[in-house]
Amino acid sequence: MQIALTIAGSDSGGGAGIQADLKTFQRFEVFGTTVITAITAQNTLGVRDWMAVPVALVEQQLEAVVADLPPTALKSGMLADRAVIAAVARGIRAHRLAPYVLDPVMVATSGDPLLETDAVAAIRDELAPLATLVTPNIPEAAILTGFAIHDVNDMERAAHALVALGATAALVKGGHLEGDEATDVFHDGTNVRRFTHERLRTRHTHGTGCTLSAAITAHLALGVALTDAVERSLDFVHRAIATAPGLGAGNGPLNHFA
Repeated sequence: MQIALTIAGSDSGGGAGIQADLKTFQRFEVFGTTVITAITAQNTLGVRDWMAVPVALVEQQLEAVVADLPPTALKSGMLADRAVIAAVARGIRAHRLAPYVLDPVMVATSGDPLLETDAVAAIRDELAPLATLVTPNIPEAAILTGFAIHDVNDMERAAHALVALGATAALVKGGHLEGDEATDVFHDGTNVRRFTHERLRTRHTHGTGCTLSAAITAHLALGVALTDAVERSLDFVHRAIATAPGLGAGNGPLNHFA
């Protein structure tokens, strides 16, 4: 059995973060390990509070996992602040961990911030150059690249800019645009692909980004080529949204076993 590692925050509501990642890893029959970077108090209605895990403990978690359960692939999600980001970057470099999927989590589905404002530069400068794939949504891509994104052509421009930062490939997710279809733009430094799915009109989208990056990580751990891993994972997330269990009074979780 292959091992996948998630470096992310804990979601007490179970729909995103570490909890979503582990469920997704299990769905694709890879063994999930964790480095928890933050503890959140949240549910489908929003984030009530959160606290970063001390940097020393983040480092010890990573060292413990790598020493005994080295991952075949890894991802990161919520990283909370600059100190945690720096520690994660040091660990990835020191242990040459790859392939690495960077999900630059900045804001929860509810709109609540999950990253200190001074940490954006650290994601751009320290983590993007280490990433096999970076998977921002449109607001995250706009923050990382510094320009507004209004349409699919802007998304493609952003994907090129993210690769220019040092990432091997970028997937800019188009769920924030309007229209009957949702288009995601993938660029691997050479080729550009657009993946289009029917837009599902639902409030049950909590943890979509976490679930997608975890699915891609699981596929990479299984040896699937990057473009195929992206395509299969986008199809999976579309099914997971379509079959969401309808839990909670707000932005409900997906069906991670779709």
